[in-house]
Amino acid sequence: MLDGELNVTDKEGKSDFEAVMGRFLSSKSTVPVSFIAFDVLQRGGERVTGLPLLERRELLADLVPTDTALLSKVQFVEGHGAAYYNAVQAQGLEGIVLKRKDSRYQVGKRSDAWLKVINYQYADVYVIGYRKQPKDFGWLLADNDGKYLGVMELGVPPHARAKVYRAEVCNETDDFAYLAEPVKCRVKFRNYTKAGLLRLPSFVEWV
Repeated sequence: MLDGELNVTDKEGKSDFEAVMGRFLSSKSTVPVSFIAFDVLQRGGERVTGLPLLERRELLADLVPTDTALLSKVQFVEGHGAAYYNAVQAQGLEGIVLKRKDSRYQVGKRSDAWLKVINYQYADVYVIGYRKQPKDFGWLLADNDGKYLGVMELGVPPHARAKVYRAEVCNETDDFAYLAEPVKCRVKFRNYTKAGLLRLPSFVEWV
């Protein structure tokens, strides 16, 4: 039993999250999909989650001795985390995961022995409106030219929310209220989608 994820790559060989989603939302898509194995949970019916990470890596190398277009194992670097992250950042990749060499696999838990370091991008954008339903929070974002950038649903503290909800509204629909004067803020996000929207934007600060 392997832990991993399904992956689709673009023309440069980089992971393409949108292509993965498109592949499984469309019954007609024939985009090739591969499985990248991260870890081993069982081998030969025996649970191995209690073994240290490096021992499980050895098991994974035995189980997947040759990487193919269909099945491959994740590549890792022992040590040199900062240099590895800088290289990932220079390539515009999503980030890295730091793992303690002696860490065990904790099923169904977020382990503090594993740390995801995301290569966030930052942008100054405008909040132009918001969803009216309190249980369905979301701010509408646009750039300096008024181009729509998507909805921000993450990382907005209560004091920041209050500033927007106190602002004057110039227009409303059943679902949205639009601000008379857009409010500028800085956000961090994973990347731009093919449609030019921000993927998973979250609030950083007012500008």
